[in-house]
Amino acid sequence: MAIAKVGVVGCGLMGSGIAQVCAHAGHQVVVREVTMELVDKGLKGIEKNLQRMVEKGGLTDVEKSHTIARLKGTTSLDEMKDCDLIVEAIIEQLPAKVELYSALDKICPKHTIFASNTSSISITEMAAATQRPDRFLGLHFFNPVPVMKLVEVIRTIATDPAVFEEVYQFAGRLGKTAVRTSDRTGFIVNRLLVPYLLDAIRALEEGAGSIEDIDNSMKLGCGHPMGPLTLLDFVGLDTTYYISHIMFDEFKERRFASPPLLKRMVLAGWHGRKTGRGFYDYSDPKNPKPMNVL
Repeated sequence: MAIAKVGVVGCGLMGSGIAQVCAHAGHQVVVREVTMELVDKGLKGIEKNLQRMVEKGGLTDVEKSHTIARLKGTTSLDEMKDCDLIVEAIIEQLPAKVELYSALDKICPKHTIFASNTSSISITEMAAATQRPDRFLGLHFFNPVPVMKLVEVIRTIATDPAVFEEVYQFAGRLGKTAVRTSDRTGFIVNRLLVPYLLDAIRALEEGAGSIEDIDNSMKLGCGHPMGPLTLLDFVGLDTTYYISHIMFDEFKERRFASPPLLKRMVLAGWHGRKTGRGFYDYSDPKNPKPMNVL
């Protein structure tokens, strides 16, 4: 069955981005949050993003209007009952996701496909909360969703191959480059990225270089758009800390273990850009200064 109407649960940074690209691609989209205040905030963010695209010449005013017209915000899960695909983008906590999928499973018809945007939690474990493991998979977008081209499409051992292929093709129709992967913690990107980021923290702890020297080395020596410590601040140190624990529990390998410095910074509330402090001080966002973290 072709995917026509899309539901998105969560209208934060990731959810609103997913809703935007789906609506822009021509799909009717209903996006759900727990309060209308959060719904309105997410939809206003989408409108601002679209207006920015208009100003840069990447979108016409007519296309913007049509995209907005395809979006509907709600606080009711019942509004998801006629969706062909539901993408979940809520908090990265298994109990909350299990509760959501259990409720959706009772509301949605049998043909509805469930997809999680999780970056680390087991897709199989979430699917087990439903009666449709064959119509359950991962659909991992990257931040910022309207800009980043990659989507990881994640298959479990129970996912119907036809469902997997349909969602893979759907991701392509959104203008994304889809990659096929399986339900192993971290999938492709985080499986490779997280150890690299953790090693950058260890290099700092062990005196291999300063914050700026480590970042400049990877930017200028390897051609990376930003250094690993800057990237950690962008992703969120708390997010990386949480993901590393999930990956270490899965693989029991040191390369996935959180360095002591990361733990101390998270406990201190230095989570990166979003809190104004991480490896850099963002008091002046346009001119971040390295912090004394050792």
